[in-house]
Amino acid sequence: QLQLVESGGGLVQPGGSLRLSCAGSGFTLDYYAIAWFRQAPGKEREGISCISSSDDTTYYAPSVKGRFTISRDNAKNAVYLQMNSLKPEDTAVYYCAGQQYYYCGGGASPAADFGSWGQGTQVTVSS
Repeated sequence: QLQLVESGGGLVQPGGSLRLSCAGSGFTLDYYAIAWFRQAPGKEREGISCISSSDDTTYYAPSVKGRFTISRDNAKNAVYLQMNSLKPEDTAVYYCAGQQYYYCGGGASPAADFGSWGQGTQVTVSS
């Protein structure tokens, strides 16, 4: 069973940056698509970015496109989410999720498509 652990969350001022990490163990992430979801209080879980398992095709939700960048480092068995120009509405718990042999290029991926989840990391954007 793939295990995922997120890190890098915290408190940042509007306009600031954070880099979230999703570290995998148990299996190599080379064959896994990894997605980032977030959930704010009182709101549904939202898929915001995804990187495919096969060719690293990426997806970004309109709410984060141009500000967030997803990348993977196979040597470190990790996936990252670089978040720039953060806004108060980005405040949420951020989760990474993995699914083997999955393609992210077809639009937003449902949470139900992903079998492995991390525990989440809190991101708070506030002055």
